[in-house]
Amino acid sequence: MLPALYVAKTGLAAQDTNLTTISNNLANVSTTGFKRDRAEFQDLLYQIKRQPGAQSTQNSELPSGLQLGTGVRIVGTQKNFSAGSLQTTGQALDLAVNGRGFFQILQPDGTTSYTRDGTFHLNATGQIVTANGFALQPAIVVPNNAQTLTVGQDGTVSISVAGNPTSQVIGNLQTADFINPAGLQAIGNNLFLETASSGVPRTGTPGLNGLGTTLQQTLEASNVSTVEEMVNMITTQRAYEMNSKVISTANQILGALTQKL
Repeated sequence: MLPALYVAKTGLAAQDTNLTTISNNLANVSTTGFKRDRAEFQDLLYQIKRQPGAQSTQNSELPSGLQLGTGVRIVGTQKNFSAGSLQTTGQALDLAVNGRGFFQILQPDGTTSYTRDGTFHLNATGQIVTANGFALQPAIVVPNNAQTLTVGQDGTVSISVAGNPTSQVIGNLQTADFINPAGLQAIGNNLFLETASSGVPRTGTPGLNGLGTTLQQTLEASNVSTVEEMVNMITTQRAYEMNSKVISTANQILGALTQKL
Protein backbone atom coordinates (compact mmCIF):
# COMPACT_ATOMS: atom_id res chain seq x y z
CA MET A 1 0.00 0.00 0.00
CA LEU A 2 1.09 3.57 -0.59
CA PRO A 3 2.73 5.12 2.54
CA ALA A 4 0.96 8.38 1.67
CA LEU A 5 -2.35 6.81 2.77
CA TYR A 6 -1.09 6.32 6.31
CA VAL A 7 0.67 9.69 6.45
CA ALA A 8 -2.52 11.45 5.37
CA LYS A 9 -4.49 9.45 7.95
CA THR A 10 -2.34 10.90 10.74
CA GLY A 11 -2.97 14.36 9.30
CA LEU A 12 -6.74 13.81 9.38
CA ALA A 13 -6.60 12.57 12.98
CA ALA A 14 -4.45 15.52 14.09
CA GLN A 15 -6.70 18.10 12.41
CA ASP A 16 -9.76 16.45 13.94
CA THR A 17 -8.22 16.84 17.41
CA ASN A 18 -7.27 20.42 16.58
CA LEU A 19 -10.86 21.16 15.57
CA THR A 20 -12.07 19.70 18.88
CA THR A 21 -9.76 22.09 20.72
CA ILE A 22 -11.02 25.06 18.71
CA SER A 23 -14.66 24.09 19.23
CA ASN A 24 -14.09 23.87 23.00
CA ASN A 25 -12.60 27.37 22.96
CA LEU A 26 -15.59 28.74 21.07
CA ALA A 27 -18.03 26.90 23.34
CA ASN A 28 -16.46 28.65 26.34
CA VAL A 29 -16.29 32.14 24.85
CA SER A 30 -18.69 33.34 27.59
CA THR A 31 -17.29 31.23 30.44
CA THR A 32 -16.00 33.38 33.29
CA GLY A 33 -12.24 33.07 33.77
CA PHE A 34 -11.83 30.52 30.96
CA LYS A 35 -8.38 30.17 29.38
CA ARG A 36 -8.13 29.11 25.76
CA ASP A 37 -6.26 25.99 24.62
CA ARG A 38 -3.87 25.66 21.70
CA ALA A 39 -3.11 22.30 20.08
CA GLU A 40 0.60 21.60 19.58
CA PHE A 41 1.71 19.47 16.62
CA GLN A 42 4.76 17.25 16.34
CA ASP A 43 6.08 15.27 13.37
CA LEU A 44 6.43 11.51 13.75
CA LEU A 45 9.47 9.27 13.30
CA TYR A 46 11.44 9.38 10.06
CA GLN A 47 12.52 6.50 7.89
CA ILE A 48 16.19 7.15 7.07
CA LYS A 49 16.88 5.76 3.62
CA ARG A 50 20.19 7.59 3.19
CA GLN A 51 21.92 9.00 6.25
CA PRO A 52 22.79 12.72 5.99
CA GLY A 53 26.55 13.13 6.16
CA ALA A 54 27.26 9.54 5.14
CA GLN A 55 30.23 8.90 2.88
CA SER A 56 29.20 8.85 -0.78
CA THR A 57 32.83 8.25 -1.72
CA GLN A 58 36.05 8.13 0.23
CA ASN A 59 36.45 11.90 -0.05
CA SER A 60 32.86 13.17 -0.16
CA GLU A 61 29.74 13.16 2.02
CA LEU A 62 26.03 13.23 1.33
CA PRO A 63 24.83 16.82 1.84
CA SER A 64 21.26 15.95 2.84
CA GLY A 65 20.40 12.25 2.65
CA LEU A 66 16.96 10.72 2.17
CA GLN A 67 14.52 10.98 5.09
CA LEU A 68 10.84 10.06 4.75
CA GLY A 69 8.40 11.32 7.35
CA THR A 70 5.60 9.12 8.68
CA GLY A 71 3.07 11.79 9.63
CA VAL A 72 2.00 14.09 12.42
CA ARG A 73 0.39 13.93 15.83
CA ILE A 74 -1.01 16.25 18.50
CA VAL A 75 1.58 16.10 21.27
CA GLY A 76 -0.29 18.31 23.73
CA THR A 77 -2.54 21.26 24.39
CA GLN A 78 -1.20 24.48 25.85
CA LYS A 79 -3.33 26.65 28.14
CA ASN A 80 -2.99 30.36 27.43
CA PHE A 81 -3.22 32.15 30.78
CA SER A 82 -3.24 35.68 29.39
CA ALA A 83 -5.75 37.86 31.20
CA GLY A 84 -9.28 38.21 29.92
CA SER A 85 -11.09 41.54 29.92
CA LEU A 86 -12.46 42.78 33.25
CA GLN A 87 -16.20 43.42 33.41
CA THR A 88 -17.93 45.43 36.14
CA THR A 89 -21.02 43.65 37.46
CA GLY A 90 -22.14 45.62 40.51
CA GLN A 91 -22.44 42.39 42.57
CA ALA A 92 -20.59 42.51 45.91
CA LEU A 93 -19.54 38.85 45.74
CA ASP A 94 -18.13 39.05 42.21
CA LEU A 95 -14.33 39.12 42.43
CA ALA A 96 -11.49 39.15 39.93
CA VAL A 97 -7.72 38.82 40.18
CA ASN A 98 -6.06 41.69 38.35
CA GLY A 99 -2.73 40.09 37.48
CA ARG A 100 -1.23 36.76 38.45
CA GLY A 101 -2.91 34.42 40.88
CA PHE A 102 -5.81 32.07 41.53
CA PHE A 103 -8.55 31.85 44.12
CA GLN A 104 -8.23 28.77 46.33
CA ILE A 105 -11.24 26.45 46.50
CA LEU A 106 -11.77 23.55 48.91
CA GLN A 107 -12.90 20.38 47.13
CA PRO A 108 -15.36 17.91 48.76
CA ASP A 109 -12.50 15.40 49.16
CA GLY A 110 -10.45 17.92 51.13
CA THR A 111 -7.99 18.84 48.39
CA THR A 112 -7.46 22.39 47.18
CA SER A 113 -8.30 23.45 43.65
CA TYR A 114 -7.66 26.79 41.95
CA THR A 115 -9.76 29.07 39.78
CA ARG A 116 -9.84 32.45 38.07
CA ASP A 117 -13.64 32.43 38.25
CA GLY A 118 -14.64 34.83 41.01
CA THR A 119 -18.41 34.29 40.81
CA PHE A 120 -19.05 33.67 44.50
CA HIS A 121 -22.18 33.22 46.59
CA LEU A 122 -23.24 32.78 50.21
CA ASN A 123 -24.49 29.42 51.47
CA ALA A 124 -27.03 28.82 54.23
CA THR A 125 -24.44 29.49 56.96
CA GLY A 126 -23.11 32.68 55.36
CA GLN A 127 -19.88 31.13 54.07
CA ILE A 128 -18.52 32.36 50.72
CA VAL A 129 -18.73 29.51 48.19
CA THR A 130 -18.61 28.89 44.44
CA ALA A 131 -21.66 28.23 42.25
CA ASN A 132 -21.21 24.52 43.04
CA GLY A 133 -21.12 25.13 46.79
CA PHE A 134 -17.36 24.62 47.22
CA ALA A 135 -15.90 26.85 49.94
CA LEU A 136 -13.45 29.65 49.25
CA GLN A 137 -10.17 29.25 51.13
CA PRO A 138 -9.28 30.67 53.62
CA ALA A 139 -12.89 30.29 54.80
CA ILE A 140 -14.83 33.52 55.21
CA VAL A 141 -18.24 33.61 56.92
CA VAL A 142 -20.41 36.71 56.53
CA PRO A 143 -22.68 37.39 59.55
CA ASN A 144 -26.39 37.57 58.81
CA ASN A 145 -26.57 41.11 60.22
CA ALA A 146 -24.07 42.48 57.68
CA GLN A 147 -25.37 45.47 55.74
CA THR A 148 -22.50 45.86 53.30
CA LEU A 149 -19.57 43.68 52.25
CA THR A 150 -16.30 45.18 51.05
CA VAL A 151 -13.27 43.39 49.63
CA GLY A 152 -10.10 45.46 49.38
CA GLN A 153 -7.41 45.17 46.72
CA ASP A 154 -5.24 43.37 49.27
CA GLY A 155 -7.97 40.81 49.96
CA THR A 156 -9.19 42.34 53.22
CA VAL A 157 -12.87 41.45 53.71
CA SER A 158 -14.87 43.82 55.91
CA ILE A 159 -18.54 44.42 56.70
CA SER A 160 -20.70 47.11 58.20
CA VAL A 161 -23.70 46.48 60.43
CA ALA A 162 -26.73 48.61 61.24
CA GLY A 163 -26.12 51.13 63.99
CA ASN A 164 -22.32 50.89 63.81
CA PRO A 165 -20.56 53.14 61.29
CA THR A 166 -17.20 51.45 61.86
CA SER A 167 -16.38 48.62 59.46
CA GLN A 168 -15.36 45.25 60.87
CA VAL A 169 -12.72 43.01 59.27
CA ILE A 170 -14.01 39.41 59.08
CA GLY A 171 -11.22 37.80 57.09
CA ASN A 172 -8.46 38.09 54.53
CA LEU A 173 -8.40 36.52 51.08
CA GLN A 174 -5.22 34.83 49.93
CA THR A 175 -4.43 33.96 46.33
CA ALA A 176 -2.03 31.38 44.95
CA ASP A 177 0.33 31.42 42.00
CA PHE A 178 2.38 28.80 40.17
CA ILE A 179 5.72 28.98 38.39
CA ASN A 180 4.11 27.16 35.43
CA PRO A 181 0.33 27.74 35.34
CA ALA A 182 0.14 25.93 31.98
CA GLY A 183 1.03 22.74 33.85
CA LEU A 184 -2.14 22.82 35.94
CA GLN A 185 -4.69 20.06 35.37
CA ALA A 186 -8.07 21.35 34.20
CA ILE A 187 -10.87 19.34 35.84
CA GLY A 188 -13.90 21.30 34.64
CA ASN A 189 -16.18 23.62 36.64
CA ASN A 190 -13.57 26.36 36.00
CA LEU A 191 -11.19 24.58 38.39
CA PHE A 192 -7.55 23.49 38.17
CA LEU A 193 -5.45 21.09 40.22
CA GLU A 194 -1.78 21.26 41.12
CA THR A 195 0.51 18.86 39.25
CA ALA A 196 4.20 18.05 39.27
CA SER A 197 4.51 20.17 36.11
CA SER A 198 2.85 23.26 37.60
CA GLY A 199 5.05 23.30 40.68
CA VAL A 200 3.86 23.89 44.22
CA PRO A 201 1.50 26.82 44.87
CA ARG A 202 2.90 30.05 46.27
CA THR A 203 0.21 31.67 48.41
CA GLY A 204 0.17 35.20 49.72
CA THR A 205 -1.58 38.51 50.09
CA PRO A 206 -3.00 39.92 46.85
CA GLY A 207 -0.90 42.77 45.52
CA LEU A 208 2.34 41.59 47.15
CA ASN A 209 5.27 39.55 45.82
CA GLY A 210 4.04 39.54 42.24
CA LEU A 211 0.46 38.49 43.01
CA GLY A 212 -2.36 40.43 41.37
CA THR A 213 -4.77 42.58 43.32
CA THR A 214 -8.38 41.60 43.99
CA LEU A 215 -11.14 43.66 42.41
CA GLN A 216 -14.66 43.63 43.85
CA GLN A 217 -17.82 43.81 41.73
CA THR A 218 -15.72 42.65 38.78
CA LEU A 219 -15.39 39.42 36.82
CA GLU A 220 -12.71 38.27 34.39
CA ALA A 221 -14.14 37.28 31.02
CA SER A 222 -12.88 34.42 28.87
CA ASN A 223 -9.67 35.20 26.96
CA VAL A 224 -10.99 33.48 23.82
CA SER A 225 -10.89 35.67 20.71
CA THR A 226 -13.79 34.68 18.48
CA VAL A 227 -12.14 36.11 15.37
CA GLU A 228 -8.87 34.25 16.02
CA GLU A 229 -10.70 30.96 16.62
CA MET A 230 -12.72 31.38 13.42
CA VAL A 231 -9.51 31.93 11.45
CA ASN A 232 -8.00 28.84 13.10
CA MET A 233 -11.13 26.89 12.18
CA ILE A 234 -10.81 27.87 8.52
CA THR A 235 -7.13 26.90 8.51
CA THR A 236 -7.96 23.56 10.11
CA GLN A 237 -10.73 22.93 7.59
CA ARG A 238 -8.39 23.55 4.64
CA ALA A 239 -5.67 21.34 6.14
CA TYR A 240 -8.25 18.58 6.61
CA GLU A 241 -9.37 18.95 3.00
CA MET A 242 -5.79 18.75 1.74
CA ASN A 243 -5.15 15.54 3.68
CA SER A 244 -8.42 14.14 2.32
CA LYS A 245 -7.22 15.03 -1.18
CA VAL A 246 -4.00 13.07 -0.58
CA ILE A 247 -6.03 9.99 0.37
CA SER A 248 -8.22 10.46 -2.70
CA THR A 249 -5.17 10.78 -4.96
CA ALA A 250 -3.49 7.71 -3.43
CA ASN A 251 -6.72 5.77 -3.91
CA GLN A 252 -6.85 6.77 -7.61
CA ILE A 253 -3.24 5.60 -8.07
CA LEU A 254 -4.02 2.25 -6.44
CA GLY A 255 -7.15 1.96 -8.59
CA ALA A 256 -5.12 2.56 -11.75
CA LEU A 257 -2.57 -0.07 -10.70
CA THR A 258 -5.31 -2.56 -9.92
CA GLN A 259 -6.88 -2.13 -13.34
CA LYS A 260 -3.57 -2.79 -15.08
CA LEU A 261 -2.87 -6.02 -13.18
